[in-house]
Amino acid sequence: MPEVPIRPYEVTAAEVVPGDLFALSAEDVAERRWHVVTHTLPVSPEVIRVTLRPPLGGVDHEEDLRREQTVTVAGRRVDVAEVPLVEPVSLEGVTFRDGDRLTVLRAVDPLADEETYVRRWGAWHRDTTEAADAHAATDEEVRRWAADAGRDGTLVRHEPRPVRKARAAGPRRVVVTGLGAVTPLGVGTGELWDGLLEGRHGIRELTDPEFDGLPVRIAGTVPVDPAGLLPRQAARRMNRAAQFAVLAAREAWADAGYADGGTRESGLDPERVGVSLGAILGDASVLVGGDRKLRDRGPRGVSPLTTPMTVPSQAASQVSLDLHITGEARTVTSACASGTEAIGQAVDRIRYGRVDVALAGGAEAVVTPAIMASFAAMRALAEGDPSQGSPSRPFAKDRDGFVNGEGAGVLVLESEEHARARGARIYCEAAGWGLSADAYHVAAPDPSGDGIALALRRAVRDAGGEVTDVVHVNAHATATVDGDLAEARALRGVLGGRPLPVTALKGHLGHLQGAAGGVEAVAAVLTLHHGVVPPTVGCGEVDDGIDLDVVRDAPRRLPGAGDLVLSNSFGFGGHNAVLALRRVA
Repeated sequence: MPEVPIRPYEVTAAEVVPGDLFALSAEDVAERRWHVVTHTLPVSPEVIRVTLRPPLGGVDHEEDLRREQTVTVAGRRVDVAEVPLVEPVSLEGVTFRDGDRLTVLRAVDPLADEETYVRRWGAWHRDTTEAADAHAATDEEVRRWAADAGRDGTLVRHEPRPVRKARAAGPRRVVVTGLGAVTPLGVGTGELWDGLLEGRHGIRELTDPEFDGLPVRIAGTVPVDPAGLLPRQAARRMNRAAQFAVLAAREAWADAGYADGGTRESGLDPERVGVSLGAILGDASVLVGGDRKLRDRGPRGVSPLTTPMTVPSQAASQVSLDLHITGEARTVTSACASGTEAIGQAVDRIRYGRVDVALAGGAEAVVTPAIMASFAAMRALAEGDPSQGSPSRPFAKDRDGFVNGEGAGVLVLESEEHARARGARIYCEAAGWGLSADAYHVAAPDPSGDGIALALRRAVRDAGGEVTDVVHVNAHATATVDGDLAEARALRGVLGGRPLPVTALKGHLGHLQGAAGGVEAVAAVLTLHHGVVPPTVGCGEVDDGIDLDVVRDAPRRLPGAGDLVLSNSFGFGGHNAVLALRRVA
């Protein structure tokens, strides 16, 4: 319909021509009941027969008019050929189902909008974002609407809910296309991988005065201030863990071949991208600092940013803000298994079509006096001089505890078809994952290793593989006596005592807590990609109770037979998570 205002004026029937928008009476004009004149035919010298059709389509009807009879036209011409002839459809005998749709159009009103109704719970409701109708139409009312449509000048169309044939459907394959890391070895996956292969460690003495008096003053700390690598205004609104996460996510995003800036610049639908990060506390220093300012300066001394910067979910939210990701931003908190579980959850979100791309991993910054004092009180921390070699000694006969650490590791995960459609470089397949719980002790692992073994078996099964497919394990191995023995026992039981190369990264990095799974997954992906297993730093002599093929002293080629690599993470309270990665051709 041309956008010409309707300005009614009176004419005689003799002046009416095809294309006129026509109303028979003043009441019709008031009710916006118009018809298009499609044809005129003289019946006698005194009478003209006009054929009329609703302007938005419908059935024709005829009116005989005296030539001198006064009628109303709209001052608006219509192309008769464009007005559809639509026959009414009877809905008698039609079986309605929930999910059916009904469209109703008052075709006699040129300005009418189509109304849509959806059948839910046995009644028809208007499909609108406005408040719900006070009265939902019944099936019988809908049938009457269709029966009266021709007389009322209304078009009613019924759209049955589609009936789809049942077909087999499986989960999508998920692949790794990007990697990012911030660790005690430096900023970037290049620094991480070079340090692992060269056998360097990033454990340092804590020289800040706030650590004075602590029984243990060494930790795996990031050697660069992350705030200095970010815009100043953005950095001051992030806690330290979130800064690590954003830097690692940016590197992973670029490594995956996406454009700087985020989803919009990369031509992605932001609703089809997600974030899944693990964290235990995130950054414990913010809350401690807020409490100190409250005591020193009173309520006015506490920053309004204290609360949003305290929550463990800040890392995920800041990554989503930085890259404009609106699909989801989830945070997983399951002690030291958090990063691995976050990756596993992202794998499932992609597998089952919730998102197409996800940034997944972990971020943590808990090298604070209170946390260090707590771990020391548990007698869980290792001591030693970092200048004399790594104080963290996984699987070693002389190990005496873990080293607290910080950092972030992030993977870009995609459905395989999404990655291949854009020609992305694929590191490997994120093939499966497994979870279990020890249900044994608030902090100590189950010495039987049964819970760990269950997670290992589930990861291999979820990957669609067999234990004989496993060629390498990146162990959790925190360098605590009980933890290392329980993991080794589980690995021997599940893998059948085969001499698989096993490595542990805690000697290089310390224990990165909720970020450990993310960073160790990055290393496991690089192991598959390069075909090289990094050595275990700090393990001079393997404990006799371990009985595993621990890679030491120098890197080793990854075995060629088999295609699965496992990355293990186990946490306080009995949280067990294992990620299975598969090499791709």
